[in-house]
Amino acid sequence: MQASSGVLNGYRVLDFGWVLAGALPGMILADMGAEVIKVETRQRLDYMRMGRPIVGDQLDPEQNPMFHNVNRGKLSVTLNIAEPEAVELARQLAARCDVVIENFSPGVMERLGLGYEALRGVKPDIIMASISSTGQEGPLRDLRAYAPSIGSLSGLDSTMGYEGGGPLGLKHAFGDICGALHAVFAIASALFQRNRTGQGQYIDVSMLRATVVTQGVGLMEEALTGRSLQPRGNYDPTMAPYGNYRCAGEDRWVSIAVRSEAEWRGLVEAMGSPSWAADDRFASQFRRQRHRRELDALITRWSTRRDAEEVTELLQSHGVAAAPVLGAEERLFHPHFMERGLYNDTEHPALGAEPVFNLMWNLSKSPSRVRRHAPLLGEHNREVLCEYLGLSEDQLSELEERRVVY
Repeated sequence: MQASSGVLNGYRVLDFGWVLAGALPGMILADMGAEVIKVETRQRLDYMRMGRPIVGDQLDPEQNPMFHNVNRGKLSVTLNIAEPEAVELARQLAARCDVVIENFSPGVMERLGLGYEALRGVKPDIIMASISSTGQEGPLRDLRAYAPSIGSLSGLDSTMGYEGGGPLGLKHAFGDICGALHAVFAIASALFQRNRTGQGQYIDVSMLRATVVTQGVGLMEEALTGRSLQPRGNYDPTMAPYGNYRCAGEDRWVSIAVRSEAEWRGLVEAMGSPSWAADDRFASQFRRQRHRRELDALITRWSTRRDAEEVTELLQSHGVAAAPVLGAEERLFHPHFMERGLYNDTEHPALGAEPVFNLMWNLSKSPSRVRRHAPLLGEHNREVLCEYLGLSEDQLSELEERRVVY
């Protein structure tokens, strides 16, 4: 096992996960010290290895920055699991691992001979986590779905859009991330339980269910009032003004949210106490809600003459929640994020130094860290298959020639 540190040092994970939902759990476990072996195949590349190359114009599976972010710290072996010999190698690896992660469609691993019951036969205390769109059982078990499908089914998309308009949906793989983070929590819990009882277990993670539970406000709204949340733009029933307001410069914006009367007075004072602020239309939170469009127009007239950072600093100094709307590059170089270590420059053989995001938590006694760059395709075939499984160099070469290891 490779030298490591971290709270999960000493654990080994066999990672069949691909694309975002399948890759994130192994990434987090690797950053926390586990040794994670990613199973890939040239027969069907992970989608995140594909796409427009950063350098040149030829498809290169080693150039995708997103793949580099969510697969850093892992080892890569290429097993063409359409071949029975490759399946047997995978079983032998599972027998040397604590955890197996996969996010294929329900039933795929069983048909390959790599389902939980089969793996429990070679490693009785194995923990296996299956991440799927809608879960391993139920009427929607075989639904073909991507992240937008999860947003639609969960009800999340029905709340995203402009007031009075149809649902636009959330253009972000929110369901993938929800499912992946829940999977990590479940895996850590199962490892804790195994340490107490010696028993492994099977984990069934539904991305749909993980996304639904993030919408407590909407669920309670319908349960208590019978009303379903509808698209409403930047409207919030407890705050006014509330939204993103245009500032000076091209496509520059600031977020402003006011909940209390004290915050409203702070906003008015920061704007220089304009005469319109004393209008009866804005005399209370209820009245500001009723006249929010007029209020938004007046605030926009003020904010468009100022820089977003200037507005932020001024409003914050008056006790008002405000922040500039940052783009990706601004976020990367923001001094707060730099000091907090949001990103870490990691050297990758294909692209050189590139920013890789760190985990979202800091453990004071056993900190996580990015331990190595994302693996090249099949980079660790020899290390894993020869050192761990005892294959000879000749055996490995012969398997590569027959595209079993491929």
